[in-house]
Amino acid sequence: MSSQDWGVVALDLMLIALAIVLDPLPIMAFVLVVSSARGAWKGLVFILAWLACLVVVIAIVLGVTGGEPPAPRSPPGLAGLVAKLAIGIALVSYGLRRRHRVRTAADQSSAPAGGPGPPSPPSGDTASEMTATMDNSSVWAAAGLAVVLQPWGMVAAGAVTVLEADTSHLSSTLALFGFCLLASAGLIGAELYIVLAPQSAQVRLLRLRGWLEGHKEQAIVVICLVLGLWLTAKSIYQLTG
Repeated sequence: MSSQDWGVVALDLMLIALAIVLDPLPIMAFVLVVSSARGAWKGLVFILAWLACLVVVIAIVLGVTGGEPPAPRSPPGLAGLVAKLAIGIALVSYGLRRRHRVRTAADQSSAPAGGPGPPSPPSGDTASEMTATMDNSSVWAAAGLAVVLQPWGMVAAGAVTVLEADTSHLSSTLALFGFCLLASAGLIGAELYIVLAPQSAQVRLLRLRGWLEGHKEQAIVVICLVLGLWLTAKSIYQLTG
């Protein structure tokens, strides 16, 4: 693989990592984790489990390929492109479904009196109740939460992209490291904040969580549609080019 070709692959990895770090659901859960009792330790375990998932996925892919990308028109290469196309279509479909759900909820909220109204809003103490639940949880619960909340569709897109990695070049190794680091940047930043300034961090992070709660659907829709369309268009171009 030429340096120019690998540069394109590295760009794909960074775009996927950016989509992962912008996903509001993991950071919302992480804020509750670090705001609970022994939050710094639980947050560290959450991050380690999160990183472990990414590293294991990359290690499995590199173990299959031996660190050498398949030939562009070979059966493994074509299978990788088809898989990336399927992931892209799945992300677009998921984004469109969530967009339809948001619009349906908005239509219901504007329904006339006597018609079907919006669902009851969550209690203002919901975050406090969830934090109290995390207070009584173990660090292993934080690790399990990190595994469950991995955006596995996007991680799968990253795994298919890693198929094209050539570990004989230092640039490939750096790109894989950068993928893991960027995909975890929001969690690492919040962890450092809670360690260095725990009191102000807890207030501001909970405020951030409240803001994300009101905008998470729009964010998920945009992230899924943008990344899904990118993967779909690029896969079709490579398959037909």
